[in-house]
Amino acid sequence: MKIKRTFLSGVAGVTLAAVLAVTSAVAFAAGSHDGGHGGKSGIGVPGNAADVTRTIEIKMGDNFYEPEEISIKKGETVQFKIINAGEFVHEFNIGTAAMHAAHQEEMMMMMEHGVLEADKINRDMMKMDMGNGKTMEHSDPNSVLLEPNETAEVIWKFADDAELEFACNVPGHYASGMMGEVHFE
Repeated sequence: MKIKRTFLSGVAGVTLAAVLAVTSAVAFAAGSHDGGHGGKSGIGVPGNAADVTRTIEIKMGDNFYEPEEISIKKGETVQFKIINAGEFVHEFNIGTAAMHAAHQEEMMMMMEHGVLEADKINRDMMKMDMGNGKTMEHSDPNSVLLEPNETAEVIWKFADDAELEFACNVPGHYASGMMGEVHFE
């Protein structure tokens, strides 16, 4: 995954106090970021660039996506161009509602350990051993975590059919409605 920093102007933001209020109002149990959510069956597999049929641009704001829903053909390989146009760290993650619920616990742990801040990712800390042989690296092929003004690409080959959504699992963001629906044609 390549992360490229770009400048985006004219971005309307929300106050840090509002985000922190939402974040502190939502409590999640601690978990471990073991990288397992990207390989679950039924949601698809990492795609090959040569098989991409189209590119979909996803713009992340504070706490919303544009577009809010996407339509995919069964078995289609899509290149997503993800842009964090918000003032805070956001995630684009393809999965089921259950996968997102489990991942929110992992993201809370990242925040509790200082890996995630409201507007910053401490990437060096992501590689630290948590004492159980696991790290907090966020390197799953179905997901990307971006600081403000960063962009990235995700290439994903969708399964034949599944109940999927794309979501931001940074603490408080999903609960605030930062998720979008995936419809199969």
